[in-house]
Amino acid sequence: MGAQWKARHKEVAANAKGRIFGKLSKEIMVAARAGADPDMNPRLRLVVEQAKKVSMPKETLERAIKKGAGLLEGGASLERLTYEGFAPHKVPVIVECLTDNANRTYPNIRMLFRKGQLGASGSVAWDFDHVGIIEATPNSKQSDAEVAAIEAGAQDFEPSDEGATLFVTDITDLDAVCRALPAQGFTVVSAQIGYRPKNPVTLGDTERAEVEEFLEAIDADDDVQNVYVGLAG
Repeated sequence: MGAQWKARHKEVAANAKGRIFGKLSKEIMVAARAGADPDMNPRLRLVVEQAKKVSMPKETLERAIKKGAGLLEGGASLERLTYEGFAPHKVPVIVECLTDNANRTYPNIRMLFRKGQLGASGSVAWDFDHVGIIEATPNSKQSDAEVAAIEAGAQDFEPSDEGATLFVTDITDLDAVCRALPAQGFTVVSAQIGYRPKNPVTLGDTERAEVEEFLEAIDADDDVQNVYVGLAG
């Protein structure tokens, strides 16, 4: 299912676009702690480019940068929390949150896992690789993902949705590979540090539908940023 689970068809809904902006604003605020200039802050530059690709309003983007960099009053103090556990049918899941209130987030996540099993730290992380993940689209039919991965310095690649390719990198190489891919005929759509399953689970249609329902409920929580799942296909 790829390195990060994505809710089907949600990108077309107006309320979903607002949620995407909200999640990106949080990522921008956290990244901007290391500096408000994207040219001098690789992590911020990657998130800003992603925000521009989904047409985040300029004022929203700039306000998030200023809040994160401490240039505006009222910036929320965001904490990154990671939860591990299992979806139905023992499918491993890692959930990343950004929250201004951990005392709110944990009970919500615990409740969302009631149809699965919330585990302790490290309970499923061993079954994932912590890597850089770049989603990119080919600029032409001549663009070769294998050649691009080798030339740009990616560790691996795999097909993604709608003709895109996921390029997998060392965490420290994420920014360099992003910069190198355009010269190899690929446009970067998104880039982040995340988790890639080592042993994805294969399920039948009925069981898979149960897992999808479980994941959709988790993804809908306002504090949840990313959901990674060890599900094949």
